[in-house]
Amino acid sequence: MTISVKYDGVDITQLVKSVTWSGHSDKPNRQLDLSLQNTTDGKSKVINIVNGKFVEFRSEGVLLFRGVVFQTQISLNGDMSVTTYDENYYLTKSNDQRTFKKVKASDIVKRLCSDFGIPTGKIADTGYVIPKLIMDDKTLYETMKLALTQTKKQTGKRFFIFNRGGKLYLEKLASTFSKYIIEVGSNLTSASYSTSIEDMKTQVKVIGGKKDIYVVKIKDGTLAGKYGIMQLVDKMDEKATKSQVEQRARTLLKQNAVIDDKATIESIGIDDVITGVQVYVREPLTGIVGTYYITADTHTYENGNHTMSLELSHTYDLPEEA
Repeated sequence: MTISVKYDGVDITQLVKSVTWSGHSDKPNRQLDLSLQNTTDGKSKVINIVNGKFVEFRSEGVLLFRGVVFQTQISLNGDMSVTTYDENYYLTKSNDQRTFKKVKASDIVKRLCSDFGIPTGKIADTGYVIPKLIMDDKTLYETMKLALTQTKKQTGKRFFIFNRGGKLYLEKLASTFSKYIIEVGSNLTSASYSTSIEDMKTQVKVIGGKKDIYVVKIKDGTLAGKYGIMQLVDKMDEKATKSQVEQRARTLLKQNAVIDDKATIESIGIDDVITGVQVYVREPLTGIVGTYYITADTHTYENGNHTMSLELSHTYDLPEEA
């Protein structure tokens, strides 16, 4: 395994003791933490690392991360920690007030990134035209989540935001067979698994149209009989048609009438296996067998070794915004 780290264009790999590279579905950005030995004589720094400068991280020559230094700390013996975030982090640092009318979530993402100077890569077309969305002192990311939440409620389509090489991307969540296999006896080193019905909804009620004329209630009879009635209520605006209210009710029941599961595994590291990607796991004792989405990942590069800790789920969603 060969890694390299550059700070403000200067190669500082020889100072690096370990690199931790992580992401989580709750956050729009990825984080890179460096542990350095930033002195050779115990009297002075080898390099002066300051906030606001760029750091690049490569593994086997491939650029995995480009981000900005947001925090540094150094001790008397020269041990130094550096915390960096990719530029998607700026989505959480600015608030605004504005109203969007008859636009797609993808258009909102493009407009906010353009207005606030956030570089973008490919922005997938989200399709659904949102009648009206009010950005009321929300962060850029909260507004994007709100737009994507409305799209998911209406169409069932899931999109996620990530950063690659210093650019923001918006992609539709894929559901395909994974080419990454993690299994006991090969590259899997640890595993645990849990299930929960705490967030399950077995019945959905959607109200919409002028003077709330349309009320649609649907139920998953099998789950309701097994686990009881747990109802979700959703309100649409006065312009909603009967078919739109019915569509949203069906979509919401499909999304919420599920058993939440969470698997945590540790394994030999694979650079491309990060939050939002699918992996196939085979560990029969815990029951972690099948294809899962990664909802959180932490990669550690240290002493020539690369390991990773992953949180997995059968479903993947951005946190919803109301």
